Amino acid sequence: MEKPYTFNLLHLHFLYLLLPFLTNSIPPPAQADHSEIISRFQQYLQINTSQPSPDYQKSTHFILSQADSLSLQSQVIEFVQGKPIVLLQWPGSDPSLPSILLNSHTDVVPSEYSKWVHPPFGAHIDEQGNIFARGSQDMKCVGMQYLEAIRRLRSSGFCPKRSLYLSFVPDEEIGGRDGAEMLASSDVFKNMNVDIVLDEGLASPNENYRVFYGERAPLWLVIKSNGAPGHGAKLYENSAMENLFKSIESIRRFRASQFDLVKAGLKAEGEVISVNMAFLKAGTPSPTGFVMNLQPSEAEAGFDIRIPPIGNVESLEKQIAEEWAPASRNMTFEFKAKGILHDDLGRPLVTATDSSNPWWTLLEEAIKKANGKIGKPEIFPASTDAQNFRKLGLPAIGFSPMANTPILLHDHNEFLNQAEYLRGIEVYESIIKAYTSYIPPGGHGDSRDEL
Repeated sequence: MEKPYTFNLLHLHFLYLLLPFLTNSIPPPAQADHSEIISRFQQYLQINTSQPSPDYQKSTHFILSQADSLSLQSQVIEFVQGKPIVLLQWPGSDPSLPSILLNSHTDVVPSEYSKWVHPPFGAHIDEQGNIFARGSQDMKCVGMQYLEAIRRLRSSGFCPKRSLYLSFVPDEEIGGRDGAEMLASSDVFKNMNVDIVLDEGLASPNENYRVFYGERAPLWLVIKSNGAPGHGAKLYENSAMENLFKSIESIRRFRASQFDLVKAGLKAEGEVISVNMAFLKAGTPSPTGFVMNLQPSEAEAGFDIRIPPIGNVESLEKQIAEEWAPASRNMTFEFKAKGILHDDLGRPLVTATDSSNPWWTLLEEAIKKANGKIGKPEIFPASTDAQNFRKLGLPAIGFSPMANTPILLHDHNEFLNQAEYLRGIEVYESIIKAYTSYIPPGGHGDSRDEL
């Protein structure tokens, strides 16, 4: 038997003298990791995935490299050639439990480079810690926060009970038909046995995170007007332009009535029907511009209309036919796109935000546990990929942890402060831990109809 080691006062005094040197030589773990975390975020932001020519090959390679560093299972699926969906999995210990899906899109909208203070794909960090890049809010931040939260959980030794999937999908900014829509309708998705989906939300200018349980559906309307051409100096009725102006004025009044409800605080932006003109097309082209002394025989205008899940589409279409584009004024109209307002059972595409939905309760508790605050649940004012999963009857919640941040998605000089980004990782760490650990009372299977 070896002689027992005696720890005497001399040893203790020596360690006491050495302690300051040991502690000062190693930075705190959080401080040491932050620069690497921000660097990975910058690398993702610097990949130009803007429409109409996103570099999906480079973004796919980057995401797969991150998956490898985290020992996540991965596969790349192309339902449409050149439109990769990167699917990652962190297997759970109980495969009988339904899984969790964290969705994000890899593409971003185009940028007007001359309008930016810093290059949109430079990921420049200013003196205030703001990271300027297209996608910093919409929504490369969330995709990377998923990964960084998993990195933290893995480092802590956490093991999920439920399997966790991460999907990085293409083309959300142009409708998502070749991305999330095809994934949601595939056998691949059915085999994933998903029970809850988290997707993107919006930044919040105040301290409360914004959480979304539904979204407005797009109704893209084009109105065309016809009339007799005439000399530019002639006054006559029912010209193409005059008829179109009457329609535009009628639409303007409707828009103002909806906007007044928002400005008065009676309704949130996602609860009203919004109408915004997207284009106005008329005139006879000439080598120097347009023929100025000729009134055109045709004119048209396009409108981006957004309708909340409980909106009355039939009533609006009747108003369009009778007031906005009546045949009596030689007008026609067509819809370039019509979004989905109801699931396959005819129910509004909304997710329950009360105790009947355990995923909502878990989300609230996890955010609070991470010292976050949430505001009143909202209808997302635009459209996201989440609609494709709600259509299947699945609960889907939109959430991007960005508090005290101006809303800059699709705007010039989009940015996210690095401190807010890091805080969001902690929030998602709490959410992932709660979601993947959840076992419903009385067994493994709550009905999806109850969610």
